[in-house]
Amino acid sequence: MAMLEVKDIHKTYGTVEILKGVSFTMEREETKVIIGPSGTGKSTLLRCINQLSPPDKGQVWLDGEEITNPKTNINRIREKIGFVFQDFNLFNHLTALRNVSIGLEKVKKIEKDRAQKRALDELARVGLETQVHQYPAQLSGGQKQRVGIARALAMDPDVILFDEPTSALDPELIGDVLDVMKSLCGKVAMLIVTHEMGFARNVANEIIFMEGGVIVEQGSPREMFTNAKMPRTREFLGKIGALYGEEGKGG
Repeated sequence: MAMLEVKDIHKTYGTVEILKGVSFTMEREETKVIIGPSGTGKSTLLRCINQLSPPDKGQVWLDGEEITNPKTNINRIREKIGFVFQDFNLFNHLTALRNVSIGLEKVKKIEKDRAQKRALDELARVGLETQVHQYPAQLSGGQKQRVGIARALAMDPDVILFDEPTSALDPELIGDVLDVMKSLCGKVAMLIVTHEMGFARNVANEIIFMEGGVIVEQGSPREMFTNAKMPRTREFLGKIGALYGEEGKGG
């Protein structure tokens, strides 16, 4: 049984059909990267998986339990699904330490001292030992995003969803965040929506190419970048490679 199973997900906003039947599975500690043009439903898919935007049709299972069943306690399930947002979603009135520890206290009911120790460990893991008492306004974009990753890790999730985690960052800050994500490969399952093709090529177990609300093609990085079956996949990756040079093609 797959750790995460997404089956025939459909989602419509108003009269616009965003997702038109998306299905895939993930195993434990696997890294899957979703690529594709903007507006094709990649971020919506992540929000359907953790029920921030429940799908109109289809099912999602985590560890054999159907998340999309109305009887499922979604808050309990969300403890197992980390989410790293492109715009950080930190509490501006709390320090980095409290941003990470508060979920452990409020959601997992861990007593304050233990929660703070775990938060310190996770902040150290993402290279922020010296910023633990700083507020988001005192942090760079890359540091804020690493706080977001530490917050997700602290909850011991089965899978972490990353929604374009570097898209709001200045170019010189992107590398620090990607390095942290690379360090997590093989330690926690990650489903990552990104335009960072070099990163995708280097870390993904599988790449999913989406367009128009459907999966066009999926395969290993080697298959996708050197031997894609679908002409549209080859066209998209070719344009990305031309735009970003060798790094866009994988570095």
